[in-house]
Amino acid sequence: MSLQPERRDFLDRLLETPSPSGFEIRGQRVWLDYVEAFADDVWTDDYGNAVAVHEGGSTELALTGHADEVGFIVRRIDDDGYVRIGSIGGADRTVSQGQHVTIHAAEPVSGVIGQTAIHLRDTGDEEYADIGEQYVDVGATDREEAESLVSVGDPVTFSTTVEDLHGTRVSARGMDNRIGVWAAAEGLRRAAENDVDATVYAVSTIQEEVGLQGARMVGFDLAPDAVVAVDVTHATDSPGVPDEKRGPVELGDGPVVSRGSANHPVLVDLARSVANDADIDVQLQAAGSRTGTDADAFYTSSGGIPSLNVGLPNRYMHTPVEVIDEKDLAALATLLARMADRAGSVDRFAVDL
Repeated sequence: MSLQPERRDFLDRLLETPSPSGFEIRGQRVWLDYVEAFADDVWTDDYGNAVAVHEGGSTELALTGHADEVGFIVRRIDDDGYVRIGSIGGADRTVSQGQHVTIHAAEPVSGVIGQTAIHLRDTGDEEYADIGEQYVDVGATDREEAESLVSVGDPVTFSTTVEDLHGTRVSARGMDNRIGVWAAAEGLRRAAENDVDATVYAVSTIQEEVGLQGARMVGFDLAPDAVVAVDVTHATDSPGVPDEKRGPVELGDGPVVSRGSANHPVLVDLARSVANDADIDVQLQAAGSRTGTDADAFYTSSGGIPSLNVGLPNRYMHTPVEVIDEKDLAALATLLARMADRAGSVDRFAVDL
């Protein structure tokens, strides 16, 4: 099952709007404009975390995703006009050279991350250059010309956008984690449509890729009864994944419920029970020490907020060509909506001792 046209259009607009960590404003505006149509209220904090709410019963459930993506930042400009860059978040140095990028200055500036031609390199024992050794060529001939276009501190993203692959597979940069904020919004929309007996928040956090910072802020301020943090997770069903890192997660087999560490047993049971009753295929994933998502920040906020990480299978994470399956995303939205519908009947999000 693919997404309805209106829902797919919203996903595409999120994916096409650059939102590197620390520079999420444009993406957050797209998200807010969408949720305002069905939320009872929306608001933001001083750093740009965005919240929308359906006012239902006394139980409060937050559905969250992070708005930011990995990217680069302008560090300095050479005398010859080449733009030296640094990382924003976990940028992958092995895929950056030879790519088209956009520097988000006062006006967008097109560039390419240079790669010496294979004819001019000593091949055989090559190593990948660190991000700090790479550079963007914007076509400038000297420092003065480049500085008329860009400034130190301007963010940089790959220029790739959304591409439909065969069937229901979709590729784009920034699936991590536009799918999360999309799903949080869609879960809220359905909760409002069904007038569920719980207060449901949709939250779009900032700066997850640089340390879960937005979730720490929102967790402290919002302090809901429970949080479902939606993020991508590794689909390990493609060639090149080492055998020891192959897990049970496959593209097209449904959303992923994490177990262990931050993942609260009551929420795990709720997600699995809802999935079983609604005939939603879900996959399980072990998180023995940490989830690596906003759930790790939420569950230690405000004295401890019961939290769950629900993942969407994603191939080629932190590259310009991340791949998901629309069927998984549609099932994820249904899972969140059913959890919101059931949340009001949960007596207490606490372990039974």
